[in-house]
Amino acid sequence: MQVEDAGLPGTCRARGASGSRGSSCPSRRTRRRSWSWCRRGTRLGAANGGSASGRYRAPPLPSASRPRRCRRPSLAGPCPEAVPHLVPWRPGSDTRRAAVVGRGTALRLESSAAFHSLVIRDGGKRGRRRPGARVPRGAAHRWGHLPARLCAHPAPLRSPRHAGMLVFADHPHGPPITLRARYILIHDGGELHIGSERCPYDSRATISLYGRATEGAAVEGFGQKFVGVGRGGVLELHGRRPRSWTLLDKTLHPGGLRHGPYSSERRWSSRGLNLRVLDGGTARVLAAGRFDTHLRPGEGRRLRAFLARQPPGSVVAAAVGDSAARSLTPETRLLLRDRLGSRFIARLGYRQPWALVGILGGDQLSTAEDKREYHGNGTTGLAIAKRDFLTYDGTRFTVTAFSGWIKGVPHNGFKVEVTKGIIIHLVDEVTSWLPGDRIVIASTDYSMHQAEEFNLLPCPECKSNQVKIDGNPLYLHMGEVIDGVDMRAEVGLLTRNILIQGEMEDACYGQNQCQFFSFDTFGGHIKILRNFSSVHMSGVELKNMGQQILGSYPVHFHLAEDVDERGGYGRPTYLDNLAIHHCFSRCVAIHGTHGLLVKDTIGYDTLGHCFFLEDGTEQRNTFYHNLGLLTRPGTILPSDRSELMCLAIRSHVHGNYTPVPSTDCMAVSTFWIANPNNNLIENAAAGAQDVGIWYIFHRVPTGQSEGRYPEGQAEHTPLGVFYNNRVHSNFKAGLFIGKGVKTTRANAEDPREYLTVDNARFRPHQDADPEKPRVPAVIDNLIAFKNNDHGAWARGGDIIFRNSGFSDNGIGLTLASDGTFPTDEGSSLEVTRSIFVGESSNFGSQGGQNSYWGKGANGEYRTLPRNKTFPIRGFQIYDGPVRMARCTFKKFTPTVDRHSSAIGFFMKNSWQISPQNNVSQILMEKSVGLKVFFGRPGQWFGNNDNDGDKMSIFHDLDGSVTGYPDTFVGRADNYLLHHPGCLTVPRWNGVMCTGKFAQLYIQARRPKNLTLSIARAAYPSHPVRLQGVNRGAPYQQYQPVVMLEQDYVIQWDGRAPEDVILYPINFNRYLFVRLQAHEAREGHSYCSQRGCERIKITAHMSPGDSWSCDPNPFPERPVAAQHPVSQRPAGLCRACGAPQVAITSTPSVEYIRIQIQSLSRVDTQNHLTSAFIKVNGTVFLFNSSGIFFLVLDACSGAVVSRWHFDTVASENAAHAIADYVQTSIKERSLVLVCSRSITDVVGSSEMSVFTRLGSSKPIVFHKGGSFAMLGYKGQAKPSWIKVLNHAGYQKAASLQHYIPLKLKEYQCPANADKSLRFAFSQIPSEHIPAKAVAPRG
Repeated sequence: MQVEDAGLPGTCRARGASGSRGSSCPSRRTRRRSWSWCRRGTRLGAANGGSASGRYRAPPLPSASRPRRCRRPSLAGPCPEAVPHLVPWRPGSDTRRAAVVGRGTALRLESSAAFHSLVIRDGGKRGRRRPGARVPRGAAHRWGHLPARLCAHPAPLRSPRHAGMLVFADHPHGPPITLRARYILIHDGGELHIGSERCPYDSRATISLYGRATEGAAVEGFGQKFVGVGRGGVLELHGRRPRSWTLLDKTLHPGGLRHGPYSSERRWSSRGLNLRVLDGGTARVLAAGRFDTHLRPGEGRRLRAFLARQPPGSVVAAAVGDSAARSLTPETRLLLRDRLGSRFIARLGYRQPWALVGILGGDQLSTAEDKREYHGNGTTGLAIAKRDFLTYDGTRFTVTAFSGWIKGVPHNGFKVEVTKGIIIHLVDEVTSWLPGDRIVIASTDYSMHQAEEFNLLPCPECKSNQVKIDGNPLYLHMGEVIDGVDMRAEVGLLTRNILIQGEMEDACYGQNQCQFFSFDTFGGHIKILRNFSSVHMSGVELKNMGQQILGSYPVHFHLAEDVDERGGYGRPTYLDNLAIHHCFSRCVAIHGTHGLLVKDTIGYDTLGHCFFLEDGTEQRNTFYHNLGLLTRPGTILPSDRSELMCLAIRSHVHGNYTPVPSTDCMAVSTFWIANPNNNLIENAAAGAQDVGIWYIFHRVPTGQSEGRYPEGQAEHTPLGVFYNNRVHSNFKAGLFIGKGVKTTRANAEDPREYLTVDNARFRPHQDADPEKPRVPAVIDNLIAFKNNDHGAWARGGDIIFRNSGFSDNGIGLTLASDGTFPTDEGSSLEVTRSIFVGESSNFGSQGGQNSYWGKGANGEYRTLPRNKTFPIRGFQIYDGPVRMARCTFKKFTPTVDRHSSAIGFFMKNSWQISPQNNVSQILMEKSVGLKVFFGRPGQWFGNNDNDGDKMSIFHDLDGSVTGYPDTFVGRADNYLLHHPGCLTVPRWNGVMCTGKFAQLYIQARRPKNLTLSIARAAYPSHPVRLQGVNRGAPYQQYQPVVMLEQDYVIQWDGRAPEDVILYPINFNRYLFVRLQAHEAREGHSYCSQRGCERIKITAHMSPGDSWSCDPNPFPERPVAAQHPVSQRPAGLCRACGAPQVAITSTPSVEYIRIQIQSLSRVDTQNHLTSAFIKVNGTVFLFNSSGIFFLVLDACSGAVVSRWHFDTVASENAAHAIADYVQTSIKERSLVLVCSRSITDVVGSSEMSVFTRLGSSKPIVFHKGGSFAMLGYKGQAKPSWIKVLNHAGYQKAASLQHYIPLKLKEYQCPANADKSLRFAFSQIPSEHIPAKAVAPRG
């Protein structure tokens, strides 16, 4: 293995003609002039498959992570395989051989090889760099003497005389190279290179790790079946960097068709002619019929009537079942010949198989037809007729009809399916995705198991943002902004040209947790230890990696400390463009490591927490534009485990303790963030068994990091950047902020296992010092949809959600306070500028472990969260104080099965609720059927009788919810709030009252288990009974909300406590005992700067003493007058609601909201008068019969033209429409079309002019039907184009869509005139009649 030291440093050379990729080295001039923006020495932008352009618009990073401009050479260093004195190496296969690449050995692996093990190291002493040494700050860089601070781009290739080095040869046209070993260890100056940043590897390379868990000894510090990087090791893996993942730009329907594929096969019981009628524009089956023209003479007449009802131009498929000839009259045969173009029907015989697919009203040229002769042996084969058609949106589909006899059994049936692969539309350019690559499309429903994998097919007809998939999707994957929230499915590329994989057994074996897994989980793993010299990985696929063993993960940085400039790394460490899939323990584990960049990485179908911070010390790491989905439970930590695993794994609990799965375990998360000082930017958590992103808090560091920071520091550490992240299809929550882990070992006092989920609260303060001011944690541009339980839950303070979208969650958002007085020092939580949707137009799909399917509020069936009866809430109030401002609510409407309210309350709540909870500038759209709901006794709510249930309250500051400003809203039966001016709202189970309200905090000791009864003196017969909150403290606490300046009576259900302490929470006036507080309350705090004032009442009671209390010691007097609610109605709120039309993952793109409602003739006969087009809040009414066009400028959103065409009175409406589209509508125009009671459009049977607006084929209007279109006139064909062309008996055409303005494909001029922008205000809706307005220009 040893080769002579060639003695020359590597240089980068341009390749020769054979296998050339062009020059591999830029000129010196290029190097001198090359600059780039870098973050921690590596690019954070969208190049080479990163984020969509313009997507990152976050606030500035913290100072330690702020991008800086640094000069670095564009030369990434030498192309490793081109270093001149690398020795070609073809070692062959010998799995008994322990290979060592040592000092002075520089090899280029030219062909596949196999070893027992491979160690790469610098084994010499002279001239050797200190093991583990990194380039120190300010030191001269080996290549070109560049200071480390200048972000030198590559890891240098050192001279072969100084290190053991292995480089994979890069021969793009040669055979792939596979290296097999039980393990590969790189340390003490050893280097492994596959490609480089400057010269990405262009061939195919595989590192395959083999071995069973029961074979061989473990290597200390690394284990088995690994690639390990120790002190001084260099690992540089750089494959091609395709776009890692993007979003669907057009909804992908099951089977690739809007109404899904269709399949029907019958044998017996289908005698006669079987027919299916389809809409040729959508592939939807409109009608089906069977006509027994063999035995029943009258069936021919019924068949003729059936066809007469179908719209001309419909697709008709026909097939004989058994026999159809005996009673098939000549009149009916003639009709089928003339109307369907049949050539064979006239001579159809007894039991003769016959199939036809044609156009109703078409001729023989438009018909596919087949027949077979019947033979007495009962086997004829199948007559198969099939023909391709095109939908309006350009999808080519095949309709097949078949008929025949097989072994004496008749067969007939129909199929409707996409022809030869489905083309999917993506947001970004994906020309780097190649035929044969594999992709995954994420679920956009409640179940993560609706994620689907596909292979890519060749697609010469595809545009740069399209690919063709092999296979039919089973589920609906959204590719649109729905009801103002971006629900576009993530699409990730799983294939890379560098593959690291574990070789697996066919089934689970040995001690590999086979009671939980049927498959082998002993995969490979990569482990990097501290003091490595250089580690960078990009364009690498990891498959079958990870083990259900602590510390063995696909990629694991183990106690590596600072891996960026702070650690002396001139080239900060990163993982970029990795595809980690079908792995058995996490995705990326960051353990005791800081400053790592994880970018454009996919974690798919993995066990346990995916992107994982381990001990709570990990800080300054950045997760940028990563995708995690299908995160399943694992066994390693309690928080990884499912309910079954939690109950079964008890080896580390104390005694006979039985874990409680819902609280001890069941927390597996795609992003497990154990320290808040990390950055999450543009990531997607698209499906975990429990939580998408979980911020968890270690009160003290755990594991091998014990003692690294003082107790409580993580809980007080300010949040890093959280911007533009997506969370959906998670069971427990999309985003969870709160909870911690148990940091003590199991013992008799607390028998739970170490690292069990525990309680903790997030209290960010400046410098993590609770004595310094609070630092608000900002959650900016979160998108949370289709999470079964919560879109987001956050406990602590201060926490601010803004610019966020919540849709189709069981509960959209819950904000829970830091604690309760007196431990809560006045924190607050807020949500602002956000959108909440109850039941969106994303109806979902059955299957894929979706548990609940039922009727939605609009009567259509849909998937549902949690349960068919679960009370859906948009914003849930738990305790407080919380504030909500400038938010929009849509589609919260109760059904007979469940309550659904925009604002609701935590159910079965025994905690306190603050009267400081307030809302303002709220927009409740008309689709909100229930604004507020306080619950009722029954399922889910229990008795609705806990302390928090009774005290539920919030303050409507401006009346935007109630209609009355400065109004408090509480539960209807809470007479502590009542006065004669209150207004009861039975549907809310609530009451609206004016007045001044505050909270009273009562501590009771000796005894501490009494029920408190408190009543207003004015309503002595309506007391409120409070049980208190037993927190394991030596006292009980009660926190009623009361009206100020009123008299109250407090009683107990037993002997009064000996000690009672009253805290004047929020009081600035008199207390019950006529004492006055000395200081006014300031801000949100319960205390003034002089401290917390309180009243303590002590009673000395002797045993046997009698006691009694006057039920109402206060003199009777009239109830104090208050302002009646009804005397001060709120005015119109023009600034209410979220300022954005839509919350999307591309916040720089502006959208407009379009709604088109057409009317058919039946609708107008039923006295529906106005069709309309609605743009944002502006409604354009259409009261005349005909076709109505509304034209908008695609760059500015300005309305530039509207025109009505009367299809009744006009003699040549078709020509007028064609002329208007061709000559009057300018390029770069959004064209919105609706109809009202269409009659025949005189002058044309087909209107090909609509192809100029994006339809893939001409339009044939249905007499008495309805038509709606979202079109575009211009050079591009945007994916949002939609066409609905309905027959008269179908539901009227209706479209709703969010259309992006000023897309790149529109080719808008840089100086687009923004002054043309139409003033679309959401409130009030402007109604504009559809007058004919001359087009401009």
